This record gives sequence, structure tokens and C-alpha cells, in this order.
Amino acid sequence: METAGALGGPRSRVLLPRRLPRAPRAFGWVLPTAVLCGYGFFASLRPSEPFLTPYLLGPDKNLTETQEQRVDIVKVVKELWQDFLQCYSSRPLLCWSVWWALSTCGYFQVINYTQGLWEKVQSSHSSEIYNGGVEAASTLLGAVAVFAVGHIKTSWATWGEITLAIFSLFIAAAVYIMDTVRNIWVCYASYVSFRIVYMLLITIATFQIATNLSVERYALVFGVNTFVALMLQTLLTLIVADAKGLGLDIFTQFMIYAGYFAAISVVFLISGTYSILMNYWRKERRRRRRKRRSHIMENCA
Repeated sequence: METAGALGGPRSRVLLPRRLPRAPRAFGWVLPTAVLCGYGFFASLRPSEPFLTPYLLGPDKNLTETQEQRVDIVKVVKELWQDFLQCYSSRPLLCWSVWWALSTCGYFQVINYTQGLWEKVQSSHSSEIYNGGVEAASTLLGAVAVFAVGHIKTSWATWGEITLAIFSLFIAAAVYIMDTVRNIWVCYASYVSFRIVYMLLITIATFQIATNLSVERYALVFGVNTFVALMLQTLLTLIVADAKGLGLDIFTQFMIYAGYFAAISVVFLISGTYSILMNYWRKERRRRRRKRRSHIMENCA
């Protein structure tokens, strides 16, 4: 704004502060609620459902409502059962799935009760602890190990079960040390090692299972494996930790978990040794056959 001087001097310019733009109005809880409601609505919206049953019950289909429901239920169950048998008839997939379910059960038990173990080793009321930092570090280092596993070049079909046996034994040793050496820093180091090895192996197992499946069967196999793992975990919890079962103290529980992983190691050591010997015998028989054929051809010539 320009104003004249007191003595008729030149006009002077006075700068007024600019008006700041108004901050956008906050929606508070209204917008998030509306978004969630919209998501729930559209996620549940199935526009074809109201027309499917009338279509199947039309005069040209010759099905009653009861028959239509029955046909849909033998067909789904039959297809699921056939897919289940076909998937688990593959020995490699079966072996990796068994380890996946068994180890996941033990893993859940360890991570669910490890805080109670640490509290017994060193109480949080009497000293400074770093449980949260150890959980974060183990997750981060496990992710690094998962990225590194992609650079490992080996024949998992031949050495996979032996690898599972060796590392399952390592997991058993980590749990055993965490249980018997009553030092919080040793517990932390053992727990980090435990999680790194498990995350490494579960990634390999998941990849090996997926390579033996078509995409349409991923949900079936991984759903069954997870269901078995949770069933075993529930059973193990009822027997070992629950008051209605044995109700063992935390140190005895972890001794059992260490023995559990050791038993997994023994099972896969036996299975892996058997697989390696069978592969060796097959190769030896093929070699002898080729040698015999070449000998016969030489005699005929």
C-alpha cells in the first residue's frame, strides 16, 4: 500500500503481511470410518451370487435346490481330496511339508514362551533388559539371511533332507543352551541364532514346496501344513504347559522343546541318508546297464 509523506514528499510503500492459506480441514474419524465401511461393503459385494442359484435351478438345468447343493458339495470335496492325494504323493513335497509343519509348531512354542524364560533368567524388575531390541535384531538378521539364501547353489533334491537334519540339530542346540546356561546374554545370542536358522530354513522349505506345486494348489498345501502345525502346537501346549496337562516349569518346557527339535533332526537324518543311498544305487544301476549295453554292442560288432 502506498501513502504520501508528511511534507508532500514522495510516496512510500508499506508492505502488509500476506494472509497465510487456510490449513485443510481435518476429517477426524469420519474419513477413515467411511473408507473402512466402503472397503467392507465392496469386499463383501458378490453381484453374481443372487443370480447363480436361480440360473442353476432353471428349467433347462433340471436340478432341484437340494440336488444343486449336493452336487456342488461331492464335486468340491472330491476335487479337494484328489488334489490332496496328488500333492502329497510327491515324496519331496511330503518331506518338506512334514518339516514345515513340525518345525513351525516348535518355533511357535519357543517364541511364545521365551519371554517367560528370560524373566526367570533375569527379572525385568531388578535389572535392565533388552528383550525388545533382541526381537528386532533377530528379525532383521533373519531377513538378511533370507536374502542371502538366494545365492546358495546346491541340489536340494539330494541334500535337502540332510540340510534340514543338520540345521534342526543346530536349532535344538540353541534352545538347549538358552535353557541350561542361565545367562541373559547367552539366551539372547541363542535366541537370535535360533530365529535366523529357522527363517532361513522355512524360506527354503516354502520355495521347495512351491516348486512342486501349481499355483492353484498353493492355498491347499500351505493351508493343510499350517493347520497341522497349529494342531501340533495346541497338543504340545496342552501336554507341556497347560495346568490341565503336566504344567511343567519354564526350564523343563524348553528342555522338551530342545528334545523336540533333536527328534526332528534324527528323523530327517534317517530319511535323508536313505534318499542319498537310493539315489546312489539308482545311478549305479544305470551305469551298469550302460556298461552292459556297450559291452554287448562291442561283442556284436
